[in-house]
Amino acid sequence: MSTPQQIDLNRIPAHIAIIMDGNGRWAREQGHERSFGHENGVATVRRITEAASELGVKYLTLYTFSTENWNRPQAEVDILMHLIVTSIEQQTPDLIKNNVRLTAIGDMDRLPAFARERLFKCFDDTAACTGLVLCLALSYSARWEITRACRELAAEAARGTLNPADIDDAAVTARLATADMPDPDLLIRTAGDLRISNFLLWQIAYSELYFTPKYWPEFTADDLREAIISYQRRERRFGKTGDQIKNENRTKLDDNA
Repeated sequence: MSTPQQIDLNRIPAHIAIIMDGNGRWAREQGHERSFGHENGVATVRRITEAASELGVKYLTLYTFSTENWNRPQAEVDILMHLIVTSIEQQTPDLIKNNVRLTAIGDMDRLPAFARERLFKCFDDTAACTGLVLCLALSYSARWEITRACRELAAEAARGTLNPADIDDAAVTARLATADMPDPDLLIRTAGDLRISNFLLWQIAYSELYFTPKYWPEFTADDLREAIISYQRRERRFGKTGDQIKNENRTKLDDNA
């Protein structure tokens, strides 16, 4: 059976997050500079965004540039900033055509002024789109995000507008950069490394994890479908037993009958 036929379109993960890793290593193995890998990685972003939209994914969050990436050689950082902005500008007409809304999470104040201004224009241009939400994690790290949320909570408590006893999971979630999105159902990481690298640490508490040895420039729409098939084969228990989940599913079926 072909990959598309194996997918249950009624159980597509609503939110997929991807750690796009391996651009530089792929380029070196091809005998090119790292920038060649980043350029080909952009083409993969286009392919995967289109495939996710066609499958009915509601949110796609891509780890585009971490706060730790600022520590890379300045020449590579400059290339990445220009590549990110230019590629997004070039893809914006297609995003609008495909009803994809572009947004971002991260410390936008650290971006160069030229990048921030041009990116925000692209966000505005796609603001009316109602299909897939493509979220770029730019100048982002989970520890930065959680620390910022803690500061907001502390400031509210100090002002007397928040009772510390009322701080719960929902209060923290509401102050994260992803407050208007559901938690990821599926987290994919390419290039073989088996770690999370400071990405959406709060949000992926119960996400299904999928690792592939393929470098990001090699990752195809079929690879995305394979990851979704793997996700659909798993039983998501959220701390409950398998029997509890089965009974709940039977109840839902009876209610819908």
